Amino acid sequence: MERTRVIIADDESLIRKDLREMLTNLDYLVVGEVGDGRSAVNLARELRPDVVIMDIKMPDMDGIEAASILTAERIAPVVLLTAYSQRDLVERAKEAGVAGYIVKPFQESDLAPAIEVALARFREFRALEQEVGDLKQALETRKFVDRAKGILMDTQGLTEAEAFRKIQKMSMNTRKPMKEVAEAIILAHQAKES
Repeated sequence: MERTRVIIADDESLIRKDLREMLTNLDYLVVGEVGDGRSAVNLARELRPDVVIMDIKMPDMDGIEAASILTAERIAPVVLLTAYSQRDLVERAKEAGVAGYIVKPFQESDLAPAIEVALARFREFRALEQEVGDLKQALETRKFVDRAKGILMDTQGLTEAEAFRKIQKMSMNTRKPMKEVAEAIILAHQAKES
């Protein structure tokens, strides 16, 4: 099985060293380490890790802002590490789409559950996004097919079922999706009318 690839972002080199050691002990593969949020975003864009573990308080760009970018670009789930558990930080982290939150000081045993839950949530999110995209595509196809059926019913005196079968048969004969066939029927009809 392939090891989970991790980027660590913390402005304290000692924390990064300890974190790398713990992650390695847990059989994760640390593919990069940085000391600020902007570098974390750039490195994640380049390396496409499975997960990013990041401190909140960092120079240049804080971990929450970086997490927001990584989440928006769907690069990787982010687990935040912080010595701060203030409500406003937790709220900002939620709004940024952070997948996990670990309060310092933490132990090696705290890492794997947070990482695995973050990975699972990220996979679920991606699957839901794909499903929504598929549903939008199906709805768009249906709209075009319904318009094309209406045109065939009006111009050729077909029943709805006959018009649908005609579009379906044209789709199979031309090896084109029904949406493309329906669009062609609509365009041909519009061209005739103008």
